[in-house]
Amino acid sequence: MQVEKLRIAIIQMDIAFGDARANREKADRMIRQAAATGTDLILLPELWTTAYDLTRILELADNEGQETKEQMSRLAKDLNVNILAGSVANKREGRVYNTTFLFNRRGEPMFTYSKLHLFRLMDEEKYLAAGSEIGQIEVEGLPCGTMICYDLRFPELSRKLALAGAKVLFIPAEWPHPRLHHWRTLQMARAIENQMFVVSCNRVGRAGDTEFFGHSMVVDPWGEILCEAGEEEQILHTEIDLKLADTVRQRIPIFEDRRSDLY
Repeated sequence: MQVEKLRIAIIQMDIAFGDARANREKADRMIRQAAATGTDLILLPELWTTAYDLTRILELADNEGQETKEQMSRLAKDLNVNILAGSVANKREGRVYNTTFLFNRRGEPMFTYSKLHLFRLMDEEKYLAAGSEIGQIEVEGLPCGTMICYDLRFPELSRKLALAGAKVLFIPAEWPHPRLHHWRTLQMARAIENQMFVVSCNRVGRAGDTEFFGHSMVVDPWGEILCEAGEEEQILHTEIDLKLADTVRQRIPIFEDRRSDLY
């Protein structure tokens, strides 16, 4: 049975470069803090265990995601909450993928998605392998979608998720300065053109010369920003009314008016 409202907690955190143990401990504390106030789903940022320590990523990567699965499964079950575990460096068959895992309230792994589009400006293609399946997921019976950071720049992907029924799009990211305007504008565009909620979690802090600005946010299907974090560590809480996606789609029937015979 689908829920009508969804309470979401977004973990906007700084990430220690290449220090998985410290990052896992911080994530544990922040997840417990988020769950204590009551929430249905917790979202973490991209590569939250290692950050972009790509030159050592094969050494640092989580083998088959095992440590991440064990930690997040335990937390989800203990805290009775769904966890969309941002993304981690996931080593599989000798290659490293940028992978997110979804866990339900019983701690069961529900879905795995690996980033489709590798960001050459941060040399991802030199160290990581691209995924091969879209992030079509389900949370509390609700059809949703997920993608990771650079995937946001590809409107075809979010449209495909919307056509598959997604009403909420989750985006873990490490999106840096000076592209804050792109970050905000692209999320509003994806929300408007697909008439869905967009929920993002971006990291804060610095890695070398790169500064990450946070501004995790929730955008509604009209393209209005419901809440937005600043540029420091924080837990962003919100509740979304999922009936709004249906209302907007009825008011402006873009999916019915698409020319699928031409594009």
